[in-house]
Amino acid sequence: MRRRYLCGALVGVLAIAAALSATAGGATSSMRHGPIHMRTNSTSTNWSGYAVTGGHYTSVSSAWTQPAANCSGTAYSSFWVGLDGDTSSTVEQTGTDADCSGSTPVYYAWYEMYPKFPVNYNNPVSPGDHMSASVTTNGSGSFTLTISDSTKGWTRTTNARLKSAKLKSAEVIAEAPSSSGGVLPLANFGTVSFSGATVNGSVLTSSTPGLDKITMQSGSTVKAQPGSMSNGSFSDVWKHS
Repeated sequence: MRRRYLCGALVGVLAIAAALSATAGGATSSMRHGPIHMRTNSTSTNWSGYAVTGGHYTSVSSAWTQPAANCSGTAYSSFWVGLDGDTSSTVEQTGTDADCSGSTPVYYAWYEMYPKFPVNYNNPVSPGDHMSASVTTNGSGSFTLTISDSTKGWTRTTNARLKSAKLKSAEVIAEAPSSSGGVLPLANFGTVSFSGATVNGSVLTSSTPGLDKITMQSGSTVKAQPGSMSNGSFSDVWKHS
C-alpha cells in the first residue's frame, strides 16, 4: 500500500499576462508545478504519466509534440521531465504549458527548481512543435536543465543549484498545475505523445525497475490517463477538466 504524498506550501494564482512576458532570470509565474499530490495506488490529483522510484536518479530526458489547448474557459496543463517530487519535497523540472485564458490558448516553456517559483522563457512555442528536454545533476546539488524546440530552432539551458535535492525519483509527466487554492482546472490538451524517455541513460520500458504508471484522478473522475510504455514512448490522454 502506498503512502500519501502532499506537496508543500503553494502560493499565488497564475496571471496569464505574466506568463506571456516572463523571461529567464526575470519575471516568474506564481503557478506551481510542484510535487505529486495525494497519491495512492498509482493515482494522483495532479500528475499523469510515468515515474521511476526506488533508486538514485541523476538524469531524465524525453521528447514530446506540443499539444493544442482546446479552450472553453480558464484552465492549465503542463508537460515536463524532472527529478524528485515523488517521495520527496523538491522537484527539478523543465517543460511547456498549454493554458487557456478564457477562450484564448497560451503556450510557453519554463523551468522550475521547486520550492522556488518557476521561470518562464520568452521563446515562442506553438502546437505541433517538436520539444525535447532533459534534467541532469552531478549528484552534489548542481543541475543542468535544457529544453529545445527543434521546430522553432531554439534551445534554453539553465544551470541551477539545489543542495537539498534527494534524487529519489525521475518523471515524465502531464500535470494540472497548482496555486494557493490547490489543483487548478486541467486544460483540454487532447493527447500528448512522449517519446525517447530515458532515466539514468536507459530507455524506459514496461520492465524498468521501479516504473510506475500514474493516472490523474480526482475522486472517481479520471482527468488524464497514460497509455502503455513501449520503448520510451507513451501517449497521455485528457479526460476531464
